Amino acid sequence: MSTATLLTREEVNPDHCWDLSSLCESDLTWEAEFKKLDEQISTFETFRGRLSQSAETLAEALAFDSQFDRLAERVGTYAFLRTTEDQGDSASQAMKMRFQNLAVRAGQAASFIRPELLAIPEDHMTDLMADELIAPYRLQLQRLVRYRPHTLSDNEERLLAMQGEMASAAGNAFRQLNDADLRFGEIEDHTGRKIELSHATFGQFLISPDRDVRGKAFHQYYEQFSQHENTLAATLGGSIQRDVYYARARNYKSSLEASLFPDNVPTEVYDNLITAVRDSLPNVHHYLDVRRRKMGIEKIHHYDTYVPILSDVKKQHTWDQAVAVILKSLAPLGDEYLGVLEAGLRGRWSDRYPNRGKQSGAFSCGTFDADPYILMNFKEEVLNDVFTLTHEAGHSMHSWHSARDQPFEYYNYTIFVAEVASTFNEQLLTDYLLKNAGDDNERAYLINNELDGIRATVVRQTMFAEFEKVTHEMAEAGEPLTVKAFREVYRKLLNDYFGPDFVVDQELELECFRIPHFYRAFYVYKYATGLSAAVALSRRVLEGGKQELDDYLRFLSSGCGKDPLDLLRDAGVDMTQPEPVAKTLARFKTLTDELDSLI
Repeated sequence: MSTATLLTREEVNPDHCWDLSSLCESDLTWEAEFKKLDEQISTFETFRGRLSQSAETLAEALAFDSQFDRLAERVGTYAFLRTTEDQGDSASQAMKMRFQNLAVRAGQAASFIRPELLAIPEDHMTDLMADELIAPYRLQLQRLVRYRPHTLSDNEERLLAMQGEMASAAGNAFRQLNDADLRFGEIEDHTGRKIELSHATFGQFLISPDRDVRGKAFHQYYEQFSQHENTLAATLGGSIQRDVYYARARNYKSSLEASLFPDNVPTEVYDNLITAVRDSLPNVHHYLDVRRRKMGIEKIHHYDTYVPILSDVKKQHTWDQAVAVILKSLAPLGDEYLGVLEAGLRGRWSDRYPNRGKQSGAFSCGTFDADPYILMNFKEEVLNDVFTLTHEAGHSMHSWHSARDQPFEYYNYTIFVAEVASTFNEQLLTDYLLKNAGDDNERAYLINNELDGIRATVVRQTMFAEFEKVTHEMAEAGEPLTVKAFREVYRKLLNDYFGPDFVVDQELELECFRIPHFYRAFYVYKYATGLSAAVALSRRVLEGGKQELDDYLRFLSSGCGKDPLDLLRDAGVDMTQPEPVAKTLARFKTLTDELDSLI
């Protein structure tokens, strides 16, 4: 569907749109719920200074806090989803901004709870937590008191809090330069059309069938980063120094330990990931050589690694056909899973197609009390959109199971496990499509897609993770983070990860200056661990029996009722060991060998 023919929101068939009534019946209902929420903010003040009085008082305060958050989740989610339908609609934008203002005021009103709880003497807190009235909130409190060694005095905490805006200055400066100030000019695509080169179109140029177009886009894009490399080094260095400062101020051994602490993940998990990927780099180098040979090029560059090796495979899926294929691929998950998902996808969980003003991309948005909604911009001619739909359906079914089987306080799963259920579904879809491929070309296309997914999610994200680790360790050792230092570190990683026969253009050293995730350090490794866990669990379910399926469904139903590593261990995969990552990369090798034999 071209931009010129996009329907307005009012013209879209309602059956193709989500039905948000499980959140709020209408905008009028939302207004009433918003008013109720607004009036409740003042109740927080009635608990100030009283949390340590008795188990009864503490339980009452925690219950009110949960009830407030539960209503706020519905009100805020409804406003957010309404804005995504048409970003030019001023009424929904106003709803979202009003909720954001309310959320800030509520956060300020409730800000005393955490420091007041941490100020309760350890023995008294132990007595309070032993009371049965506290049972529904015991895990919450146990997780909170873990922070006691890393919580400072009132005055010190106040000083740290006052630094909030200053601490975000480096990230804000990067975003302003990267998103607003950089201009990349225009490029002619393979059809001769002139198109503006931007962050959004750069990826499209990299999958162009014309190698000259890909190369020109690559060099022209990075020229802008070259012209601003000193500024970008200063902003990235400032962000790293901020991480080191806060880790030291809060008595962590390192900035890595501070970042992993909320998920209770030991630093060994991070190190094991890097070790496992590095041990398998010869397999990655072999794949890149297979790609080079099958593309018929003498030397392979970074801009040759995104275009599909086989681009002439065409697959059409209507929405109903896509749902049918997805359901067949997920048959190993059982009748209940399939029944709930089919009703949702054929019903009104999903906002299916593009319309004028609609938010781009795709996401799943689950809440405790409502349907787990899915935003799509589905295109029938794009096979990847079928993968996107099953990916988002995995998130939604994770939310559905956890909301059904956990109390509100523990239903919302953490980022560490969030990508497991979604990429698990992609693994089952790939397995089904491979088994039902019409010919060798179609099978090779699917294998190439799977290989590029593993390389992008496991290998590339691990390289990013290693860059973060090395540069933070440099800052902790007092080494200067200059342009030269950043480029040297990144060049070494590029050489190691891409191998001796890969042409690493000098401009690629500047890639480290354009990754927004680096301003939220030690986050990207979760993509690699998530896919590795999903691959291991999908093979376990496909090759196992009832026990393996029950273990996985129990994982989907567990929310955040245990720490992430424990949830995955119960499901059958131990991410404290290197084996899950190693097995994923062993599958990568097997698929590479098959691809080499097919084309």
